[in-house]
Order: sequence, then C-alpha cells, then structure tokens
Amino acid sequence: MFSHGGFVQFLVKRICEWARTDQKRYTLSFFTMGNACSNHLGIPPAKGPHAVGCTDFMMDHTEKGSFFRLYYPCQETEKAEKPDWVPCREYFNGLADFMKINRSLSEKIFNYLFGSFKIPAYLDAPFKSKEKCPVVVFSHGLGAFRTLYSAICAELASQGFIVASVEHRDQSASATYYYREKTESEKASENVPNTSASAQDNLVIEWMYYRSLRHGESEFPLRNRQVKQRGDECILALDKLSEINSGIAVQNVLQTEFDWTTLENSMDMCRIAVMGHSFGGATVIEALCKEVKFKCGIALDSWMFPLDDEIFARVKQPIFFINSEKFQWAGNISRMKKLDSAVIQRKMITIRGTVHQSFPDFTFLTGNWIGKLMKLKGEIDPELALDLSNRATLAFLQRHLGLEKNFNQWDPLIDGQDENLIQGTNVTVLQSAI
Repeated sequence: MFSHGGFVQFLVKRICEWARTDQKRYTLSFFTMGNACSNHLGIPPAKGPHAVGCTDFMMDHTEKGSFFRLYYPCQETEKAEKPDWVPCREYFNGLADFMKINRSLSEKIFNYLFGSFKIPAYLDAPFKSKEKCPVVVFSHGLGAFRTLYSAICAELASQGFIVASVEHRDQSASATYYYREKTESEKASENVPNTSASAQDNLVIEWMYYRSLRHGESEFPLRNRQVKQRGDECILALDKLSEINSGIAVQNVLQTEFDWTTLENSMDMCRIAVMGHSFGGATVIEALCKEVKFKCGIALDSWMFPLDDEIFARVKQPIFFINSEKFQWAGNISRMKKLDSAVIQRKMITIRGTVHQSFPDFTFLTGNWIGKLMKLKGEIDPELALDLSNRATLAFLQRHLGLEKNFNQWDPLIDGQDENLIQGTNVTVLQSAI
C-alpha cells in the first residue's frame, strides 16, 4: 500500500519528534489544519441500491487458516452498528512498525487522526438478497490490512456482490493475528477445570507484524515468496466461501453474531473475480494464474515487481489495470504490457490527478492540503476518482462475468472515455522494454 512511501514515513517521524517537545499541542492541530471541517471527513457511503453489512471470518485458528472481512448486501436494521475503521490498537502499532516510527507516540497520533472513523457498513447485519450474488476476493497492499479498502468493498456489496477482503499472513500486512493453543503450564496457571473450558478458552491470540527487509537482504526473493502465499490465501478464501455456499457447517473462530447459514446457496460460484491494490494487484495476477475459477481480475495501481516473468504467459483470464497518474514508471508498465494479448481482453486506464493512495480509504480521512503533502490525495477530488474506478470496475465485471445489470452504462470508462481518464498510460514505455 505504501510502496515508495518514504515521504509519508519522514513526515510522520517529524511529527513524532515535534510531539516530544512543548509544541505537542500545536502539532495535532497542524496535522488536521485544512480539515477545519473535520466533521465532513469520512469514508463515503456506498451508492448502490443495497444496504451493506460486514462481518469477520476466521476459519482454522492457526496462521495457515483463512481470515477475511466479508461485505454483503444486508437488511437495514436500526440495531446494527458500524465498526471502527481500524479494529484495535495493535493495528496502529503495526502501522508504526511499518513506517519505522515510535509505537507509543505514533499510536496517539494515529488514534487522534483516524480513531473515530467508521466503516460504511453495518456490523453482523442479516444477509439479504433476492438473487445469487457474484463474488469478489480482494487483496490489500503492502503495509495494509483487511479494513483499509472499505469504500471499494462496500460499493461492490451495495451493487449486489459478496466481497471477501483477505488479511494476508505473509508478513506484508502492517499487522494481523491468529491463535495458538495454550501450553499445559498456561492452562494450569489459570486453574480452570478441563470440563468447563470451551475450545475458545484454550486459545491465545498471537500477533504477526510487518516483516522489514533485513540489512543486505535482496528484496525479490522475499516479495516473490509473499506473492505466492498471497495468491494461495485468496484461493483459500474462495474455497471457504464455496463451503459456506454449499451449506457445509463452518466454525468461525471469532464467534461473531452473524448467521453464516443464511449464506447457503447465496453466491453465484460461476461468477467470481479477484481484485487488489498495489502488492494486491500483483496478487491478482498470481491468483489468476493458479485458479481458473477466477474469471477475471482487476488490478489497481499494481506493483508488478514480486512476480516471476514466466507467469505472464500462463494467465488466460481478462485483466483490467486501473492506474494512478503519479505512481507508475516505465519498468512497471512494461511488465503489465507483457500480459497484452490479441485474443484475451487486457485493458488499462489511468485516472488523471491521482496518486497511489487514491485507492485506500486514507484518501478520504485527511484534509485537502495535508493529504496532498502526505501523498494521500491527488489533484482530483478523491470521491470522483474512486467513483470512476468503481464504475469502470463494475462495467468490466459485467462484461466478463456475464452479469445482467446496468453496469454496461459505464462501458466507455473501460476505454478511458472520460475527461478525467487516460486510455492506457501516461508513462512512455519503449517497445524494446516489453
């Protein structure tokens, strides 16, 4: 997510340094200046005809299990609450580790800036749909986690999709967690009789944080291992959704209030796509290569570095690259163009005035000038930019999943036909580089 994000890291470090001084009380007001109407900040609500619910799912408590946030069309209910955008403080710690800044201080800053924001979906709301839902599996970027793309995922759910936003356990997420079984000594120290202990009582949470490159370590072997695991995790999430759809009883380690049995026979398992941002864009290519059940892929500002060259010729499904104007460079675009095909639709557009962070939710959560300073916003209105991306995505999904919707009204966007779009790329790429 924060690839080439050294400036953001630098800026937050400077803020941390200032916050240690007597200027602390001015620092946070400086940071939100230009947010002066901070009550207007927030992740925009979804625009589709369905209300949106969300819930978390963890099958198999170990690090080898599947963990994702599910977004789905839901019944509107007064009782349901919207969950926090950042689920708990450990994720703030993970962001601090990823940016290589002090945990305790940055936690206060992150919590001040982002702690009050909510996901635009109702937690554990009852599922509701009159027809089977197509499925999207979403892969987050480097240093992100399952909740940071809620604007995109909620929009898809509001349009009738079921979306599984995977939280990767390849140590590319800022933070994630799983459970381990308690040791005998831990059980003994609690003095709980075995007869009264539930399965959950015997588990201990284990946090997994972002793994930085070690001194002198080559980056490609690590990222290549990670993208392979990420592809497998997307496929595993799809397998779990298939089990749920088939009516196979599932045990959610997280014990949420959501009734998973209501999803039986709710998904159209012939209409499945994979989507992701940055490192998640590379994960899209990896997953398409490994699993033909994914009928097409949407790669948002993809970072192509982690992929093996030999993989490109083996991908047989349609792919849509939606890029920002400011992030891409010739070497990265040339790798995308290796996927060009005369017989399989491969499309690319660039959204004018956008930056790499125009796709995650961060772009909606800072004021205008500080957002631009931190490269969380581009020159274009962030909601307009994401609307263009979402509408182009929906049109592409209708075309390649065979949906009977009205998303084809946005077909021109697939070919860059809008004043805020560029067909293809704004980056000059020599033919010899492809």
